[in-house]
Amino acid sequence: MKQQQSLFSFIFSRYKFYALKRMYPLLLAGFFVISCKSKKEEPRQQNNGPQAVIVDVIIAGKNNISNIVEVNGSVVANEATNLQPEVSGRLTYLNLPEGAKVSQGTVLARINDADLQASTQKIQVQLDLAQKNEERLRKLLSIGGINQADYDAVLNQVNTLKADLDILKAQIDKTVLKAPFTGVLGLRMISPGAYVTPATILATLQQVDKVKIDFTIPEAYTTLIAKGKTVNIKTNDREGTKKAVIIATEPQIDATTRNLKVRAQLDGGNINPGGFVKVLIETGGQNNSILVPTNAIIPDAKAKKVVVVKDGKGKLTDIVTGLRVNGMAEVLSGLKVGDSIAVSGVLFVRPNSQLKVRSVKQIEEFAGTQQ
Repeated sequence: MKQQQSLFSFIFSRYKFYALKRMYPLLLAGFFVISCKSKKEEPRQQNNGPQAVIVDVIIAGKNNISNIVEVNGSVVANEATNLQPEVSGRLTYLNLPEGAKVSQGTVLARINDADLQASTQKIQVQLDLAQKNEERLRKLLSIGGINQADYDAVLNQVNTLKADLDILKAQIDKTVLKAPFTGVLGLRMISPGAYVTPATILATLQQVDKVKIDFTIPEAYTTLIAKGKTVNIKTNDREGTKKAVIIATEPQIDATTRNLKVRAQLDGGNINPGGFVKVLIETGGQNNSILVPTNAIIPDAKAKKVVVVKDGKGKLTDIVTGLRVNGMAEVLSGLKVGDSIAVSGVLFVRPNSQLKVRSVKQIEEFAGTQQ
């Protein structure tokens, strides 16, 4: 009996050993997971409080802003046209000296008109005969030798031939291309003897002694535009600015861009048509206004906002802006002198969130930044 009990105890102990041996890796893995989880949760318990957003600020104050609106413009020739024939035919004469100045009325090209000239001579002969018959019958009518109907028939023939002759002369005039105004010829696109049609461009003619400047201005500044007002033109030749006088505006504002198209006459200056220029429009001197950098403004669906720092917290404040010059915007309302405005990290600020001011910037540091 004792031998059986000892045998049973031996088997039970061996089974217990093997069970613990198999469970040991599982117990070890569970202990590792629990220890890692406790280590990860430690920082969370330490960092329960909200993190303060670090920002730079400027102090709102009155600044002088130069009220000059700068827009893009294009140079347009005072007069410009494509030289194209009115009728089809072969060129018998071509006078297009490239780059030369030609006077108004100068014959630049002729198209073969031999058939029209022959028709003209034929009708001229018929007209001469009809006029002689009309003269004889007029004398007979005065003495009662013929009736009025015979004379009217001959007179109608004379008038018909004169009308036909005028038509032929008009057709012959269309075979001659003349300079419509005094200007400078461009590059010749055709050679003598070529067959041309009304769609063929022989060359260009432009009047470049005077040029015009076309530019567009936003609807908000249309009150600055008036016929006779002088604007400054800045080109890329580094020769300073030139004066131009506004001569006309489009009567309607573009419904798509909300811009008004304006045309000004340049007073002198040698600028090639098609060139790019900057148009500077003065709006009335200097204004004493609050300025903020444009990158500090948060656009919203209904309003524009800035972050005002007060008592270590950020407050989103609605503002109304005016002119934008050199990366800065004029604030018309919403701010007062002495307010601290965040100029960095504004996208991370939430209403009444904690802020930490890193430095106080000067508004001059933001001049010239991109808008």
